[in-house]
Amino acid sequence: MVHPHKALRTSTTATVSAALVAGAAFGLVPAAPAVAAGTRDTAGIRFVDIRGDGGTVLKANVVTPAGAGGSRTYPVIVLPTSWATPQVEYLAQAVELAESGYVVVSYNARGFWQSGGQIEVAGPPDIADASRVIDWALAHTPADPSRVGMAGVSYGAGISLLAAAHDKRVRAVAALSGWGDLIASIYSGRTQHLQAAALLGGAGFLTGRPSPELQQVLKDFLGSNLAKEGEMIAWGRKRSPATYLDRINDNGAAIMLGNAWGDTIFPPNQYADFYERLTGPKRLEFRPGDHATAEATGLLGLPNDTWTSAHRWFDHHLKGTANGVDREQPVRVKSRSSGGYETYPDWKSVGADARKVALGGTRTIRANVDSGANGGILMLSNALDQFLGLPPVASIPLLPRSYAAVWQTERGAAAQRIRGTVKLHTTVTGTKESGTLVAYLYDVGPLGLGKLVSNAPHTFHGQTPGRPFTVDLELFSTAYDVPAGHRLALVVDTVDPLYIEHNPSGAQLTFSSPAADPSYVSVPLREE
Repeated sequence: MVHPHKALRTSTTATVSAALVAGAAFGLVPAAPAVAAGTRDTAGIRFVDIRGDGGTVLKANVVTPAGAGGSRTYPVIVLPTSWATPQVEYLAQAVELAESGYVVVSYNARGFWQSGGQIEVAGPPDIADASRVIDWALAHTPADPSRVGMAGVSYGAGISLLAAAHDKRVRAVAALSGWGDLIASIYSGRTQHLQAAALLGGAGFLTGRPSPELQQVLKDFLGSNLAKEGEMIAWGRKRSPATYLDRINDNGAAIMLGNAWGDTIFPPNQYADFYERLTGPKRLEFRPGDHATAEATGLLGLPNDTWTSAHRWFDHHLKGTANGVDREQPVRVKSRSSGGYETYPDWKSVGADARKVALGGTRTIRANVDSGANGGILMLSNALDQFLGLPPVASIPLLPRSYAAVWQTERGAAAQRIRGTVKLHTTVTGTKESGTLVAYLYDVGPLGLGKLVSNAPHTFHGQTPGRPFTVDLELFSTAYDVPAGHRLALVVDTVDPLYIEHNPSGAQLTFSSPAADPSYVSVPLREE
């Protein structure tokens, strides 16, 4: 974050406004579940009020298996809704689960729509609400207390993981498009993810009642109040499942994590890091797309790989079904470039064959100007990549070298299957004590058009002007196939509409490669 007196630039203000408009669309046009005609004859659906923490009313719906009654009990799955989404979000999935023998309770998180309370952003009241909903399900439905699961998309995923840390009754979780570390998600590289925060904030104001604490955090975050940085990090850690990892491991819930490579709200790196530290039964799945797009068709009642995996996960861990999910390799990824799935025994095996590319020479660039290299538009660019194979592009030969540092490899004789996390190591010298740089990796074709493979921002404060310092930056994890005959290009500039930049006027950055500590980019490749 920059010093409090530094005003956001006009381009930043425009981006916030655009993201707020997007937030309106996001919050007011929820996915409409496709419940087939006659479903109510096979699965019982009730709309109920549940008393959450402190007596707050949570609007909910309950779907039970056909003919449920008597002394028979069923496994139960609790589904907290996504951010800014009404309680009918999961109805299609709830019906499908009920028809296969589950009691399903979905509830609107506090502060949103018709539920009471204020938006606490997965704070202690939200965690307590999850336990109160489980209490209600056990008291008012034929739910088996020994077979409790939780699932959700986005906000519901985060709440489900936090509940698994605080309530030992939760035996299985499917957390889709969620977060393990909130700070690493929207403040990675010590840089505010502007469009993500503005979208969430805008949708929250339009569909709910943000708490005073949330309003202050948003004001300080988007206003670049460096004096409040420590308080905001502490606020985020309290809401991060990674903070309670020991509790999750001790409780032993079976955890399935699913996310998209291009998630611009909760990037994949933080989920992979969280997954690696889990010690109980676990599964990690990454697919092409942006935030929640990998699960979207399932919310409409259409066939969906992510939800199919979640159902298998619950069938095994809550029903005891011998479906083989426990014997499969637990890390499952789908390349953005090819249609098939790949499986691995763990995350570190995904990109086990790393290739180091030297970044020789010295490059000096001016700050404050967007070079034309950027990460695209929140929720749109990576969805276009998912469905049409159209990632953000840039003409690498035309990038102005005054504002973008560029390094390119030779053309590859064979295809390169990038898998995992690209890492940049370089030496930077700034003319000011603060600054922001954004790194991009491109797949460059014969005509010089670069398709974005990955990117990530990095911000520094308190550096001595003119004194070199080292930067180690992890780009967002991905799976991308570079065709034979193409080059890789690393581009670094200082402005990207996705992020708030912190370059004082007139700042310059120099990238060098000292003999004692050479600069490089490490590209993780799939072992052949």
